[in-house]
Amino acid sequence: MTARRFLIAGLLASLLGCGPFLGYAPASAAVIGVVAPKSGPYAPLGAQVFQGARAAAEAAGDTVIEIDESCDEAGGVAVSKGLTEAKAAVAIGFLCVETLSTALPQLKASQIPAITLSVRSKILMEDTLRNGWPFFRMAPAEGMEAAKLSETILAIWKAEPIAIVEDGTIYGRELASAIRQRLEPMGMQPIFTDTFRPGQEQQVALVRRLAKAGATHVFVGGDRNDVSIIARDAASENIPLSIIAGDTMRAANRPVTLRDGVMAVALPDYSVLPSAGAAVAALRAKNIDPDGYMLPAYAATELAHQAIIASAGKPAMAAIASGSFNTAIGTIAFDKSHELKNNPFRLLEWRGSTLVLSHPATE
Repeated sequence: MTARRFLIAGLLASLLGCGPFLGYAPASAAVIGVVAPKSGPYAPLGAQVFQGARAAAEAAGDTVIEIDESCDEAGGVAVSKGLTEAKAAVAIGFLCVETLSTALPQLKASQIPAITLSVRSKILMEDTLRNGWPFFRMAPAEGMEAAKLSETILAIWKAEPIAIVEDGTIYGRELASAIRQRLEPMGMQPIFTDTFRPGQEQQVALVRRLAKAGATHVFVGGDRNDVSIIARDAASENIPLSIIAGDTMRAANRPVTLRDGVMAVALPDYSVLPSAGAAVAALRAKNIDPDGYMLPAYAATELAHQAIIASAGKPAMAAIASGSFNTAIGTIAFDKSHELKNNPFRLLEWRGSTLVLSHPATE
């Protein structure tokens, strides 16, 4: 995955910084920085972040300081300066790794925790732990998708003849490999593995090979349309095939529509969660559909508010690192590595026109 790959959802933990605390704000007037692009190709994503954060801050009576993220290393210095001068107690957003890599040293000096909604860089987190930077990750950590897929396959397909196929891309190949490495020590050996050619109009040959091998359950490491084609062709060939795929299933349902029953381990639609009711209502009252980063940004702002209150005038880093926070996207807490304590990926199943939450023993 590239450093700028955006996918949503999740969170982070923190280390205590050193030096004078410049990011203090009284609990009665919390100042929360929101860092996201206001121009360029990522501006639409930035707009989602700002809209979600504004709605949460308005509900809590907080002050939001909006700072443009240029997504280059030079911009990180300007971001840290702006947050420090505004006396922000916590900053959320941060869609680009380039911003964080240069902003975090100064944010450590100012004791301003940074919460990213999307950056998944493993190297950045390694640098954070080594340098004591106040960095928290609300995006899924590397390996969480494979871990949840493996856990789910082991739970629901333990006695089934499984196959693992992938599309030859870095994403598909690495995910398939990680799943095999987790399943095989648990006694689940796929009876068929293959690399298929993506982007084809049909995959009849693949489904016939699966049937010949005796596989009835298959993990597909590929994009949504390839999964749709495999499911369609299996049905047209009268080959019973249960299919599960990864987070790439959260994509447009075209040109080939997905068949009911196809499963995905992916980030859920936060807007349908009971915990999101108030946030969704607040956004829709402003004629805003809660898309993309809106609810994660709303949740991050709620987290920041709660951490500032709990800190009672002290730096918020310790509260974020050790606390558990009720937010619009559920309860958020961090482990010692500044990653989400709970895996945000869920088992979903396509029904009618959407992916809905499934509830096997793993959930």
